Amino acid sequence: MKLIIQIPCYNEEANLPQTIHDLPREIDGVDSVELLIIDDGSRDETREVARSLGVHHIISFPNRRGLAFAFGAGLNAALSLGADIIVNTDADNQYNASDIQSLIDPILKGKADVVIGDRNVESIQHFSFLKRKLQRFGSWVVRQVSGTKIPDATSGFRAYSREAAMRINVLTDFTYTLETIISAGKKRMAIQHIPVRTNPQVRPSRLFTSMSDYIKKSIVTIIRIYTHYEPLKMFFYIGAIVFLVGSAIGVRFLYYYFFGNSQGHIQSLILGAVLLIARLQIILIGLVSDLIFGNRKILEEILYGQKKLEFGQSAGRGSQNAEDEIRRVVSRIPDQHS
Repeated sequence: MKLIIQIPCYNEEANLPQTIHDLPREIDGVDSVELLIIDDGSRDETREVARSLGVHHIISFPNRRGLAFAFGAGLNAALSLGADIIVNTDADNQYNASDIQSLIDPILKGKADVVIGDRNVESIQHFSFLKRKLQRFGSWVVRQVSGTKIPDATSGFRAYSREAAMRINVLTDFTYTLETIISAGKKRMAIQHIPVRTNPQVRPSRLFTSMSDYIKKSIVTIIRIYTHYEPLKMFFYIGAIVFLVGSAIGVRFLYYYFFGNSQGHIQSLILGAVLLIARLQIILIGLVSDLIFGNRKILEEILYGQKKLEFGQSAGRGSQNAEDEIRRVVSRIPDQHS
């Protein structure tokens, strides 16, 4: 039983030593623990520091590709290296590494495919009031779409079984945290959450430059979640709103036509008619999107079968052959930024 702890990094030379130092090297129920660094185009000495710390595997991109891309590349690399369980954690040592045992226990016992660490966001002092509320709202949206009960959907401290990792696909280019939970929930994977501890903040988040940037990206991410995973419902609700507005304007025209001055108000009639036609078009867009979503599920099953063949052959290979396999697999991962 092999556990690989993957750590996406961007300019983390200062924080990486403490993070690596705190990671456990022996865990009950696991035969070996290996560390995987995904260097996302760092401009400092992150790669050199990782090597000096004895990290087993390092993936390095020549330019920054984004956290979601780095996370997906790490999953595929870990699978190529024969990982039975994959733990993802942050390079800034945000999470208490001693909780990794508790994080993987449900997977070892066969009770879960995915385990998410719950930070109890309300208790994190360096989170502003607005950020706490936005994180809670985002987690609520994820629960509604995915059918799960994860209280801290934005937590990056999580564990995946080998089977779950092969079924996970990341399409977003902002953050993987929300989409992967929804993807797992839609695939009826067993998802659990456990309370985890956090360490004091050592640097601000690099996912956004300001609170307004965070709000904008969060709103865009939530909209994309609904349009990707609940397209028919999303466009039906939009169409219903447009229909109600158009109907109200039409009723207003009829009221003035029969009970008021029958002259004029032709603009209301035109606007109402346009909105009612637009409502029909929105519903049709929803139907087409739902068909696309159905095709996506078929493609994901095909991709899963390909991973079973490819990564099944990679498991158990020697270290050097596995490293060559990593480079080949990562080179074929599509870049969502282009």
